[in-house]
Amino acid sequence: MSAVQPALPLYPYQRRWVLDDARFKIAMFARQCGKTFTSTLELALDCARAEALGQRRRWVILSRGERQAREAMNEGVKLHLAALSAGFKAYDYDWEPGIKALEVELPGGSKITALPANPDTARGFSANVLLDEFAFHQDSRAIWKALFPVISKPGLKLRVISTPNGKGNKFYDLMTGADDGWSRHTTDIYQAVADGLPRNIEELRKGAGDDDLWAQEFELKWLDEASAWLPFELITACEHEAAGKPEHYQGGPCFVGVDIASRNDLFVIWVFELVGDVLWVREIIERRRITFAEQDMLLDGVFRRYRVIRACMDQTGMGEKPVEDAQRRHGSSRVQGVLFTSSAKLELATRGKEGFEDRKLRIPEGRNDLRADLHKLKKVTGATGVPRFVADSDSNGHADRTWACFLAQHAAAGGQTPIEFTAAPSLPRGFDNLGAADDEAEDHLALIEPRSTW
Repeated sequence: MSAVQPALPLYPYQRRWVLDDARFKIAMFARQCGKTFTSTLELALDCARAEALGQRRRWVILSRGERQAREAMNEGVKLHLAALSAGFKAYDYDWEPGIKALEVELPGGSKITALPANPDTARGFSANVLLDEFAFHQDSRAIWKALFPVISKPGLKLRVISTPNGKGNKFYDLMTGADDGWSRHTTDIYQAVADGLPRNIEELRKGAGDDDLWAQEFELKWLDEASAWLPFELITACEHEAAGKPEHYQGGPCFVGVDIASRNDLFVIWVFELVGDVLWVREIIERRRITFAEQDMLLDGVFRRYRVIRACMDQTGMGEKPVEDAQRRHGSSRVQGVLFTSSAKLELATRGKEGFEDRKLRIPEGRNDLRADLHKLKKVTGATGVPRFVADSDSNGHADRTWACFLAQHAAAGGQTPIEFTAAPSLPRGFDNLGAADDEAEDHLALIEPRSTW
């Protein structure tokens, strides 16, 4: 811990943060408790100290977006440096920072820059870093992968601050780690008030009028279990070590869900085999940025390897042609297109969740990417009261596996389809002289399309 005391009066929780000189430091602060003010104060003091010693410091603030980057600069860095500049002048020290919109450069060459965060900006510098509201950064894991090697140079520091935003992001991983060299700080509204912050807790809680808002923004609770459509408890309860392995296929009836890819989203084929009354995952095929021809080949392979009774495919938008082509190849009674309207998604998600709740599914064990995908789907209610389902898009996908899973369950919901056919007439004696008559007769029978009775 540094022995330098800040000149500004700070609450104890703010002093604890500013004076903690750990190389890797992370904190959760309740809303409106001064986390940006506090974290940018450390940056300003560090640069001013370096200037006094004839050294240079380089700090980069990565914020959720440009607006947040501007706020960090205007409401934090510039405010502190203006106060420090006045202090220097009081001691007859000629010091005035040069200030641009999102960058400050001190006379001795130290700099503080604020930028919107993305994987590209995270790679483009070598500096000390402050990740501001990191739980809300889009694609936080990709940003982290790009960023961490940048601060690997000895002596560079990393600061991470945020309020919680569920468990599906890198901030949660960092904040809940242990014995990994990180210094962790947590200041909820109760601790802040106990340390002297003037807030009326009961008045704020009643005024919020939303238990989830209060729990997350002020009590710093991880709310995924309340807001996620599929809580981790449901997901892990359906995991099995034998699921997801094609070699365990027993030859039973199979039901398939296909989520059509859109640019960087995943193309997913989900295969269930019905064993007794339980749907076992036999295979999950995932590809990114492949052609429609390659998608068709993968689906045809599934129909060859498994006894597919029914396949449901996302027919929305670009899915129209893949569905039409699959119906032509495999029969319209075995391939059904599903338009992702609000009502259809509600039906799919409701049936999908019931499968997890009833423990009628077996999914692969220990796949963190699959868990995260299934867990990221959230049900929200719009201004009109109509429920809809949303999921953040990141490097792990856009809940593509989840919708493929739900489509496969939808395919299974109709039960097994009786195969009806009309026997081919007997072939005249001698027909085989025309060449390969037996093979042609078998091919003819194989092409007879089963007719669904549901």
